[in-house]
Amino acid sequence: MRPDNRFEGSQSYVATDDLKLAVNAAMTLQRPLLIKGEPGTGKTMLAEEVAAALNMPLLQWHVKSTTKAQQGLYEYDAVSRLRDSQLGDERVKDIHNYIVKGVLWQAFTANEQVVLLIDEIDKADIEFPNDLLRELDRMEFYVYETREMVSAKHRPLVIITSNNEKELPDAFLRRCFFHYIKFPDRDTMAQIVDVHFPNVKKELLAQALQTFYEVRDVPGLKKKPSTSELLDWLKLLLAEDIPPEALRTKDPKSAVPPLHGALLKNEQDVHLFERLVFMSRNNR
Repeated sequence: MRPDNRFEGSQSYVATDDLKLAVNAAMTLQRPLLIKGEPGTGKTMLAEEVAAALNMPLLQWHVKSTTKAQQGLYEYDAVSRLRDSQLGDERVKDIHNYIVKGVLWQAFTANEQVVLLIDEIDKADIEFPNDLLRELDRMEFYVYETREMVSAKHRPLVIITSNNEKELPDAFLRRCFFHYIKFPDRDTMAQIVDVHFPNVKKELLAQALQTFYEVRDVPGLKKKPSTSELLDWLKLLLAEDIPPEALRTKDPKSAVPPLHGALLKNEQDVHLFERLVFMSRNNR
């Protein structure tokens, strides 16, 4: 861990001052850091970069719609124990052989402080965050099968991400330090691009950013392109040697940008642009 134990960003991750302040505030308060923001704004990557910058191990729990809170603590494999008992296996005498440790158990019993990422918590059932209130608050849980209490040796730095698909319970929110990652402005986005494509020509970058933000501003888009889609698009522009002039039109909103499949990810948005092009031609 760094001597000052503060997150100041990294060379591979452009963190705003507000975001760095939020990470450090969560560490000071010893509360989970709840990160919200549009998909593609670097919420998951934040945990990876914090762990790397502070030289701490990273444990990740990627939540799905079927995920239950209990899985993060432990699971008792009764089926395997029954099968082994029928086969006369000596392992059945020790129930510990059938306790599968979850990611929270691993984080609590680690020999050093870890960063624990609970990714996309809003994908799970609404009761999921409520079921973790005690464990995240007191940093301990009880294992009924073995009658033992598992307590954290070192309180992990918990980073929780959400895409705002569901409202999280108030009781859960009270226990977190909250930060919303705003979509990067042009200056911040230029810094992000520089990390990935340090040699991109300024003229191409300026025109690509202008086109990208104009695409995002078109009303009616089902899915606005994100940072990751901009980076994919730039990679293609560079690979195909697309000149800046190809991105310029008198009315950028009325033309589908080249290689738009990297930016627009559903037929509704593609058809919207096609209609804009058709309307523009008819009005000439």
